[in-house]
Amino acid sequence: VLSLCCEACKKVIFHVPSELEADTLVGRVDLKECLQSAEFISSSDENFKILEDGSVYATSAVSLSAEKKTFTILLKDIQEHVQKKIHVTLVEEEKRKIRHARDTVLKRTKRRWSPIPSVMMENSLGPFPLQIQQVQSDTAQNYTIYYSASGPGIDQDPVGLFYMERETGNIFATRAVDREQYPSFQIICFATTPDGYSPEVPLLHTIRIEDDNDNAPYFTQEVFEFSVPENSKPGVIVGKVIAEDRDEPYTLHTSLKYRIVSQIPSHAFSIHGDSGAISVSSSPLDREVVPSYTVLVEVRDMAGQPFGLCTTGTAVIRIQDTNDNAPCFKQTQYETRVEENRVNVEILRMSITDVDEPDSPGSRAVYEIIRGNDDQAFEITTDKNTNEGILCVVKGLDYESARQRILVIAVNNEAPYMLAPHSQQLSQSTSSVTVHVLDMDEGPVFKPCHLRLDVKECEEIGTSIGRYLAEDPETGNSEGICYRIPPGQCNWISIDEKSGEVRTIKVLDRDVGEMRRGQCNITVLAIDRNGKTGTGTIQVVIQPGNKNYPRIAKTDYIMCRDRKPICLTAQDGDESPYSTPFTYRITDRGLASMWKLTRHNDNSVYLSPKGDVPFGIYSIPINVIDNGGKVGEHNINVNFCDCVTPTECNGRTRDSPAGNVTLGVWAILAMILGSLLLLLILITICGCCGSGVMHRHVTDDCANHNLIISNTEAPGEEVMDHNVIPLQNTSNQGGYGIKTGDQQTFEMVKGRGHTLESVKGAGHQTLGSVKEGGGQPVVDTCRYSYSEWHNFTHPRLGEKVHLCRQDEEQKHSEDYLLSYNYEGKGSLAGSVGCCSDQHEEEALDFLDQLEPKFRTLAETCIKR
Repeated sequence: VLSLCCEACKKVIFHVPSELEADTLVGRVDLKECLQSAEFISSSDENFKILEDGSVYATSAVSLSAEKKTFTILLKDIQEHVQKKIHVTLVEEEKRKIRHARDTVLKRTKRRWSPIPSVMMENSLGPFPLQIQQVQSDTAQNYTIYYSASGPGIDQDPVGLFYMERETGNIFATRAVDREQYPSFQIICFATTPDGYSPEVPLLHTIRIEDDNDNAPYFTQEVFEFSVPENSKPGVIVGKVIAEDRDEPYTLHTSLKYRIVSQIPSHAFSIHGDSGAISVSSSPLDREVVPSYTVLVEVRDMAGQPFGLCTTGTAVIRIQDTNDNAPCFKQTQYETRVEENRVNVEILRMSITDVDEPDSPGSRAVYEIIRGNDDQAFEITTDKNTNEGILCVVKGLDYESARQRILVIAVNNEAPYMLAPHSQQLSQSTSSVTVHVLDMDEGPVFKPCHLRLDVKECEEIGTSIGRYLAEDPETGNSEGICYRIPPGQCNWISIDEKSGEVRTIKVLDRDVGEMRRGQCNITVLAIDRNGKTGTGTIQVVIQPGNKNYPRIAKTDYIMCRDRKPICLTAQDGDESPYSTPFTYRITDRGLASMWKLTRHNDNSVYLSPKGDVPFGIYSIPINVIDNGGKVGEHNINVNFCDCVTPTECNGRTRDSPAGNVTLGVWAILAMILGSLLLLLILITICGCCGSGVMHRHVTDDCANHNLIISNTEAPGEEVMDHNVIPLQNTSNQGGYGIKTGDQQTFEMVKGRGHTLESVKGAGHQTLGSVKEGGGQPVVDTCRYSYSEWHNFTHPRLGEKVHLCRQDEEQKHSEDYLLSYNYEGKGSLAGSVGCCSDQHEEEALDFLDQLEPKFRTLAETCIKR
């Protein structure tokens, strides 16, 4: 096989046979030249595998049917996040002479090529070089084979430790090796012919270093520290010492045994030989006698045999204190004295003895007064530094009540007492204290010392809200005592100097200034005849009052035809219980029968009509009563309007129940339309009577006798058929146009403008076109009822409307409805829309020669 190596990370071409068997070496690629620190090597084609030395071989039989095969070798450096690729191309080699023995070479056995792992003794003394194994290939019987190897110990660290003879395949060691540093080596062996062909798959060979007991065991800590409670029973585990050995695990070289060499000051512990666990062997352990022990421990390998290597270590075992010694007072009786009315003053210190460990829960004292302190006038605490008990007076003592107090005080520890075998104390230690009270001249005393006065807000100035008196403890009365309020305090109230009566000096309002907090504390001084003073405190609390009445902010509403209820909501500035819930009432009985209130919540109600209430404006008087009984009067104005949305009724009113009837726009418009319709009927009938003929064809110049009033202009123009009647229609507008023979009628349109259009047509029947027998016309008598006229005109108007919707090609027109806007009187612009499409012969100059009666009629149609 001929291999051509290209530049690194570009392309590599191998010339190989067209058929590759499994485990056939294809060639070798220099991977380090591409990526020196490659940690991951893979192939894009699973039929080929790449070893660490760059050898590429087939994992299964491969056929080069396409005469060329390519795949990619991927190299990755995971730590540096670098990857590179090498493209490999397999090209079928040219036909050349092949060794006849090649087939025999490929059919090999691996007995000699795969020897058992080699073994080398650690710290071997040589002589060096020392042969440790030989690798041979069966193909050496037919060809010249050269052997080589690579890997750790050869061309990798430690470099030069091993080497392989090229011709023999012998592996030699050049020097001694430390197993703890290099427990084994894995090298790759190669067998190649002089021309570079590899008849064998690269061999992964292991060289194992056999262990020598050259390392003594060692402890993981210089000093092991353990602790065990005193009075522990034998067998209690104290701790475990741990040793390690660097020699080969699971051999005698690392089989360790422990033993205690010595204990100071006495023998109290034992050790488990295999695990190194130390336990209590004798009792009792008394911390007060021996607080700690020092134990010297030995560890030896070779299962403790005398020829094994050994090391010693130290374990310090401290005895933990338990509260096995109760505290005891140094004195069983104490005596002290204190002035009456003195508070927060220390009167006595008490000492104890405790042999437990100082400043531990078993020695820190806890004092307790168990008798003589029913009024809680005394308190005892512990001095953390000296462990003494400090007795204090926290409430003033009264000499007149008791001249002497006797207290019994007991002492304990923070930790519960544990009775030990050597302890002799069975009862709690107590001591008695006699306290003598000294008589003193006392100042006045307020009773009570703290007085609360509740005042409603909005009280008048000078209102008496209470009395605050002090007594002389010596006499028990209030004679000769005067009262004062020191300056700089709350200035809401004052106190009478002699009587102690408390009055307001301001109107109390919780919404003003400092009163918003609702209370203030005032210190009051009481002074007796001797100038002795006493102090007391008045707490003035302002209770909320009912000073605001409920208000409805919004009073004007619009209700449409859907009769959606109106939500009325009131607000009250007072606090509970003078605010919600509110009560709503309609005070007018007549309106109460038409309208009703429905409760929504504590603040709101719904206002809605009862039954069929006519449209109109209603002013409904409603009272809102808060929880304190204060009434707020309101008039709710409701515009009950015939509308869909409230915006349609802004500025408009309907008939009110009070009889103020106002005609709406639609009513006025209906009246006008009725009048114009009546006028149209009269003109039509009169036109029929004047013609004398019930059926007549319309002439082409009929447009010259039509009156057209056009004061609107559509947004666009439309060419209309002259043989149909144009129909104008806007929102809520409509009109009719009729032509009877030579008689012309006008088209009345309801809306902003009135238009009189000319009509051209032929063959249309008039109202009186009735034929009898042979079809001779009958003279119209001009007397017809409205129903006869309506029945005649209505279907014809529908036909004309249908025609108006078609263009010249009889197609439906989408914009036949034209809207017109009023342009103003006196406009110089011409008419637009269908009139703008009149031919020259249909000019409107004939309007200037009309008779006076037509001018009058035109003016009548224009006016509103």
